[in-house]
Amino acid sequence: MTQKTILTISYLLTVACLWGQDSSPLRVGLHPDPPFIIKIGEGRYEGLCVDLWEDIAEQLGLSYEYQEYHDIIGMVRALDFHELEISINPLTVSSTRLKMFDVSQPFFISSLGVATAHVRRSQFRMFISNFFSLDFLKIVLLLFFIIFCFGALLWMVERRHNHYQFRPGLQGLLDGLWWSAVTMTTVGYGDKAPKTSLGKSIAIIWMFTAVIIISGFTATIASTLTVNSLAAQIEKLQDLQSVDKLGAIGATGSEDFLVAHDILPDESYDGPLEGLRALARQEIDALVYDKTVLHYLISHYKLDGKVQLLPATFNKQYRSFLLPKGSPYYQDINPVLVNRIHRADWPEILRKYNLEDEE
Repeated sequence: MTQKTILTISYLLTVACLWGQDSSPLRVGLHPDPPFIIKIGEGRYEGLCVDLWEDIAEQLGLSYEYQEYHDIIGMVRALDFHELEISINPLTVSSTRLKMFDVSQPFFISSLGVATAHVRRSQFRMFISNFFSLDFLKIVLLLFFIIFCFGALLWMVERRHNHYQFRPGLQGLLDGLWWSAVTMTTVGYGDKAPKTSLGKSIAIIWMFTAVIIISGFTATIASTLTVNSLAAQIEKLQDLQSVDKLGAIGATGSEDFLVAHDILPDESYDGPLEGLRALARQEIDALVYDKTVLHYLISHYKLDGKVQLLPATFNKQYRSFLLPKGSPYYQDINPVLVNRIHRADWPEILRKYNLEDEE
C-alpha cells in the first residue's frame, strides 16, 4: 500500500469521524426550575433559559436533545463526567465551578429573598392582638411596680408626720400609690403632698425620674403594640436570626449561605413550592430562597393572599450556563449569548416570564 493511499484513507477516516461528531445532537441537560425551565409536556419545555438556549442553538446551527434530571446535583455530576455538552439551568457562578467547568457569560442576576406569612392583617386586629400580648403585659406590670415602690417609700416617710393625707395601714399605702401615679402623669391633684424634708426630696427625685420613665415607656409601649407589623420588615441578614421558625430549601446555595453566616434553618424542604405551601399553612414564619423563583411561584400559584415577599435581598448571584472544561462549544456560544441578552427585546423576554434582572 502506497504512502499516498494511506494518507487518503486517513483523511477520509478523519472526515468521517468529524462528520459523525458534528451530526450527533448535543446532549443538553436541564432540571425543571420555573420560571427559567418549565416542563409543559413529555420532552417539551419553555422558560427563560429554554428560549435563550434555543435562540443560541438556532444561530449556531446546532442540533440538540434535552436530557432531564431530577436534581441539580445529578446534572452537574453528568456534566463533570462529560455525559452532557451543556447544562442550561441558571446555575450560580462560584470559584469552585469556575475551576471545574467552562462557565458562560452571566445572563441573569438575582438575589436571595425572604417570604413571610404575616400579611394582610387589619390594623385594628393587630392592635387588639398586641394589646393583650405577654410583652405588653410585662411592660404594664413593670410600670405599676415602679409606681408602687415610690408610693410605698413616700408613705413610709410621711405616715407619722402627715397621717391625715397618708393614713396608717393599707389605706395609707393606697394613698401613697395614688400620689405616685398622679405625680408621674404630671396631673398632681394636690390632695396629697409630702410635708417632711425627706418626703419632699423623694418627691423631687420621683418627678424627674417619672419624666424620663414615662418617655421611655411611651416609646416601648408603642413599639410593642406595633411589633408584629414590623416583624415582617427584615432589612438585613442578621434580622433572620430573630425569626422563630425559618425555612430553607435543602441542598441549595441559599441554605449553604445561611449556614455560612451562622443562621441555621429550622425546617428544610425539597423544593420552593413545598416551602411556600408550608409558609401559607403557617408551619414556618419565613422562607429564604431565590427571590426571582419565589416571586414567580407566589404569582403563578396565587399564594399572594397568604404569603408576602419582602423587599429585602441578600447575596447577589450571577447565573450562567455550564459546559465541561475545555468544551469546543464554549468559544462559539459565549459571543452569541452576550449578543442575545443585549438585544432590545431581551427585557420583553424577561417580562414574558414575570422576571426582572437585578443590575
